[in-house]
Amino acid sequence: MSGTARHDRGTDLTDDDGRRAARVFDALGPAYETAFAHSEAHRRSLEWLLGRLTPGSRVLDVGSGTGRPTAETLARAGHEVLGVDVSPVMVELAARQVPEAEFRCVDARELPLVEGSFDAVCVYFSLLQLDRAQQSDLVGRLARGLRPGGSLVLATVPLDVEGVDAVFMGQPVRVTSFAGEALADLVARAGLTVLAEENVLFTPDHPEAVPEPHLFLHCGRQ
Repeated sequence: MSGTARHDRGTDLTDDDGRRAARVFDALGPAYETAFAHSEAHRRSLEWLLGRLTPGSRVLDVGSGTGRPTAETLARAGHEVLGVDVSPVMVELAARQVPEAEFRCVDARELPLVEGSFDAVCVYFSLLQLDRAQQSDLVGRLARGLRPGGSLVLATVPLDVEGVDAVFMGQPVRVTSFAGEALADLVARAGLTVLAEENVLFTPDHPEAVPEPHLFLHCGRQ
């Protein structure tokens, strides 16, 4: 694959959650990458994943954003990366910045997934604008998309909130999340085992950002 960007438009961007997320990340563009570029926990998470992958593994990056650092790190390590995002602006940026990977503008909820078709799935902070039922359903689908022995890395802001209106880097968002224990239960119901986790407090590099808790769950499929 080489720096391709596809726009698969169907029901994905007509959905309210999809439209809202696309507007937010279209507006943020490269500012999002800058704000989170210094996350050492994210890079440690990627190192954990790289340590479990065999050469040429197939990896799905859900909510791939600008392609950095996730798709870039994995693709440059020799893995076959497919990134999906609802934001056309992010997809175009990622395709330019990480020509070694493939990117598609599509809602992950609408992405066809063949069972056992990926060696790993990355879900870094891409569930927060979905409701709880949608988050649970998507994690279940992604888990089934893993081959036996595959890995799923999930990162989120571990708060017990549902449908809360907030402002993120100057953009209005509606946030839903799970506290840490509830999120661990969610991945367990999806058939995944939490192998490692990390909790950190992180402040994005943005004038309107505030410190926020980050939880990284590193999971395996039996």
